[in-house]
Amino acid sequence: MAASVREKQTAALKRMLNFNAPPLKNTASEPVWKVLIYDRFGQDIISPLLAVKELRDMGITLHLLLHSDRDPIPDVPAIYFVMPTEENIDRICQDLRNQLYESYYLNFISAISRSKLEDIASSALAANAVTQVTKVYDQYLNFITLEDDMFILCHQNKDLISYHAINRPDIVDTDMDTIMDTIVDSLFCFFVTLGAVPIIRCPTGNAAEMVAVKLDKRLRENLRDARNSLFTGDTMTGGQFSFQRPLFVLADRNLDLATPLHHTWTYQALIHDVLDFHLNRVSMEEGLGAESSPAGARPKKKNRKTYDLTALDAFWQKHKGSPFPEVAESVQEELDRYRAQEDEVKRLKNIMGLEVEDEGAISMLSDNTAKLTSAVSSLPELLEKKRLIDLHTNVATAVLDHIKSRKLDVYFEYEEKLMSKSTLDKSLLDIISDPDAGTPEDKMRLFLIYYITAQQAPSESDLEQYKKALLDAGCDLSPLNYVKQWKAFTKMAATPANYGSSGVKPMGLFSRVMNSGSQFVMEGVKNLVIKQHNLPVTRILDNLMEMKSHPETDGYRYFDPKMLRGSESSIPRNKNPFQEAIVFVVGGGNYIEYQNLVDYAKAKQGKKVLYGCSELFNSAQFIKQLSQLGQK
Repeated sequence: MAASVREKQTAALKRMLNFNAPPLKNTASEPVWKVLIYDRFGQDIISPLLAVKELRDMGITLHLLLHSDRDPIPDVPAIYFVMPTEENIDRICQDLRNQLYESYYLNFISAISRSKLEDIASSALAANAVTQVTKVYDQYLNFITLEDDMFILCHQNKDLISYHAINRPDIVDTDMDTIMDTIVDSLFCFFVTLGAVPIIRCPTGNAAEMVAVKLDKRLRENLRDARNSLFTGDTMTGGQFSFQRPLFVLADRNLDLATPLHHTWTYQALIHDVLDFHLNRVSMEEGLGAESSPAGARPKKKNRKTYDLTALDAFWQKHKGSPFPEVAESVQEELDRYRAQEDEVKRLKNIMGLEVEDEGAISMLSDNTAKLTSAVSSLPELLEKKRLIDLHTNVATAVLDHIKSRKLDVYFEYEEKLMSKSTLDKSLLDIISDPDAGTPEDKMRLFLIYYITAQQAPSESDLEQYKKALLDAGCDLSPLNYVKQWKAFTKMAATPANYGSSGVKPMGLFSRVMNSGSQFVMEGVKNLVIKQHNLPVTRILDNLMEMKSHPETDGYRYFDPKMLRGSESSIPRNKNPFQEAIVFVVGGGNYIEYQNLVDYAKAKQGKKVLYGCSELFNSAQFIKQLSQLGQK
């Protein structure tokens, strides 16, 4: 199995933390102690990949933000991991002048320009610190990997390249160029780390096309410059792609605005939708539950707890794409299994505490020594298991509270019917005007999905009626203004996206979880099972990957950066289906599409699909961007 992009990025970071030498095999030797200085970009890249403990194992004693007050530590080498921006460079020059560290290893997340390098050189000269600047590297790591098969471009400053930024009506060409360059730079880094030159396909006439043209040019220029090409030599042989190049599909968010607003039913996507979940970390408030504080007392301050959902967590890896009811059942099963093991350990302890005079006890002892040894050796493993079970119990309970209080199962089922154009069992107005069903935001999302997916727009009088109901429910109507313009525009441009004939089957009540001893009180929540269907992004990928002819994708442009003459043709030279593909959504993505692609790849033998997006938003964040656009 070839290395995933996450393993490659992690390996690159470890190499960097080892002064850009491959990490040594023999772990007996003490690591060199050093300081890591990063900026916000660096922090976001490292945090989903390396835990603090791993940094310490690599000899990092301190990790600090570049723009914080740092004390001089004159006898320690410092590794910098920062973006080559003006203010970062100035700050590095200042560090050199103040002689903060023994030696400096400068690693730039993205390539640094010649002029900025000269700035550093001249200030190193002035500070008489030339010998201390040991190495300067371009790392080409300007993207964030969240899963083996998922990456995003940036997190803390994602406003710069958000859906809102790209689709502002008053945007000027120079701003648009800057946004596109930012996106292309990150994608270029992604392919350098992956060690592969892709074949690029994109639709015409939108932001995705601009990205494709620029990326093709950037890859082409790098391949031309044979001496400094990043795609030759040893990096390529150990690549993930044996002999076949990956397909890179660029999609534009505007092709499907309904999916990011959709209420969802799988575990990971639900966590992202209703809790505070980013860079693989959930933070939630600890509910104090039953112990209410006495009347008149100050309410207790709620603790915020954060949980990391990592690749090492087997339960998470197995269930992040499962429908929520299944997850609740599995958490319950794990809990029961753990309790059984715990009782066993207690029993053994009691046996050991018996008086030795007792004949029976002695014969039992000899039986039990073997058992006890195994119990002791499995204790750390049991404790780790307990930690993970508690984690998922807490997270799943928090999600369940949202589902029950906002009737998310009703929304999910209704929206699935809207999107697959099946018959509806109750009117949209009823849900909108039901005060118990969900928040104003939930109602707005439902109405927007109805509006986006409707074959013909509702008549003016109906629309007024809906608007009134939405306003009465406390909704902000500005997202609708934007979606109206968007719909008018796309009607001219293209056919509306088709959401496949999905369906949800209610499965009868929860069998296991319904019994009274369960952690999860599931009463009143529908047990919905999802039928596999392809979302628009997945469908486009399927057409391009399998080389199917389809009106939706026949007009897609084709770029091959390895072709010497940049002859523009939309005629693919490669007639064979692709084995590996990367789908990238310009303008933001979500876990619903990611999960849909994962399921698609599972169903196809031997195919690998990666999902990337310029930013990851949940519906709340997306609606906010839509309403900003609607207010213009």
